Amino acid sequence: MSRIGRLPITIPAGVDVKIDGSTVTVKGPKGELCRQFHPNMIIEKNENTLSVKRPNDAQENRALHGLSRSLLANMVTGVNDGFKKELEVNGVGYRAMKQGDQLVMNLGYSHQVIMDAPEGVTVEVPAPSKIVILGYDKQKVGQFAAEVREKRPPEPYKGKGIKYAAEVIRRKEGKSGKGK
Repeated sequence: MSRIGRLPITIPAGVDVKIDGSTVTVKGPKGELCRQFHPNMIIEKNENTLSVKRPNDAQENRALHGLSRSLLANMVTGVNDGFKKELEVNGVGYRAMKQGDQLVMNLGYSHQVIMDAPEGVTVEVPAPSKIVILGYDKQKVGQFAAEVREKRPPEPYKGKGIKYAAEVIRRKEGKSGKGK
């Protein structure tokens, strides 16, 4: 039995879950998410818990069991609490700012990098060197954070670029300067 798949999901107060065959709709204070699950997965709702079961121990069903439970748990967490990714901008002259709904970044290029946040994702810039991405859909938040980081990934020599707040950049030593 899957250690993750067998865990029940607690439905917090204020979150409404509707199961229609293999489609699950979760509504909460932050928003609404709808997802189509694999028809083999059996999703059951009891008073204030959700459980995911599989029909048999076939390889495909074992693989989908924990995945389905994790996706469902992320939906419930997202509409209730939301998700957050923090990015740091390091480098001389590198900075970020928010203009309207757009994220505007100076990253050492000859032009400014301007990005629009997808629907359901909000961007905050509390400091010129910090970007906070918030939303209720974990996939969208993570994808947008990865796209922002991709504009100038951190480099190992000086550490310049955009990195996740919890990310550790392995630093490298530069040229030694001595010839043989």
